[in-house]
Amino acid sequence: MTRNPTSVEIGPWLKNNALRGLLVIAIIALLKAAQDLLIPVALALLLTFVLAPPVRTLRRYGIPEAIGAAIVVGTLLACTVLMGVALSGPAAQWWDRAPSTVAQLVAHFDRLRAALPVIGTPPPAPPRATPRARTQANAEQPPPDPVKEQLATEGVALTRAVIGKMFTFSVLATATVILLYFLLASEHWVLARSIEAIPRRRSRALLLGGVRCAQREIGRFVGTLALINVGVTIATFGAMAWLGLPNPLLWGVVAGVLNFIPYIGPVLTMVALLLAGMLSFDGAAAMVAPAALYMLIHAIESNLVSPWFIGRRLSLSPVAVFLSVMFWGWAWGIPGAMMAVPALVGLRSVCKRQRRLKLLCAYLEGEYRPLPNLRSLLRPRRKTTPT
Repeated sequence: MTRNPTSVEIGPWLKNNALRGLLVIAIIALLKAAQDLLIPVALALLLTFVLAPPVRTLRRYGIPEAIGAAIVVGTLLACTVLMGVALSGPAAQWWDRAPSTVAQLVAHFDRLRAALPVIGTPPPAPPRATPRARTQANAEQPPPDPVKEQLATEGVALTRAVIGKMFTFSVLATATVILLYFLLASEHWVLARSIEAIPRRRSRALLLGGVRCAQREIGRFVGTLALINVGVTIATFGAMAWLGLPNPLLWGVVAGVLNFIPYIGPVLTMVALLLAGMLSFDGAAAMVAPAALYMLIHAIESNLVSPWFIGRRLSLSPVAVFLSVMFWGWAWGIPGAMMAVPALVGLRSVCKRQRRLKLLCAYLEGEYRPLPNLRSLLRPRRKTTPT
């Protein structure tokens, strides 16, 4: 009995559920430990799925892939640099105001602690039996505030951490741009060589169709979400300018960028606008107004605009989206949370073409189909007799 040389047998260790569980745990630990290496690779792959169609369009007009990739990447870098230059001034102003901002926050916190007796300033300790001069000196000095001392210590640590993160971000951004160019320039070559290595014609068609389907769905989703977030940026900029909040363009861009992170991004933006209102305005209503207006903008965007633009075809299960954001946010931080939903879209496109993953695909789909009654699912199915 001869074996088919093209058949692939699964090892016995993959059939053991305990070994499968250990493999999953090892993969999760690897994702967490090697995040500095894997984040640029994953981000470059995601951007390749989004930016590959423009490179293919330029190739149809006779422009080589190397030049087309350079044009696309250069355009992306130019837009990013222009946005960074436009936001550098407002960001520098807020950075210069950081010491006074911390002092104002401490003052607000002191007033809050004074109003709440549970967390108020601890009473002074009784003086010890010492000479009269030491007793008078100790009486004149106020007791140390542990909260202020902790804030001062954390401020130095925060500055050190920000400088380290900026250096790491610059290195990762450079690696992502270089890898993105190489992937865009060799996208057709890599796909052709991968399909050529598969012996079966049906498997080749499935791979090519799956890759193209994932590219279409991820590109459409990211492009639509980018347009929606541009609208969020413009709306937030107009609302903050109308309220008179300093640097409204900065807050508009922050709202648009963080809106790529479902659930967590809007909460972070609302907290930041609440702090900015507390530092910029007097009166409770004026302090809360920036966060309240942003909540209104986000409610309109999430309940009316996004469902209409994204449509039912690209809708995902809210539970799956939240779990994906939690997992990738825990593993890779903010970059992982931003890539969580596009990765979920790609996973769903893969599950649609695999019979063994149909159940997982059903959990990833959005609620656009009417659900059957549970009692009807328990009824025995009637056998149809041929006529």
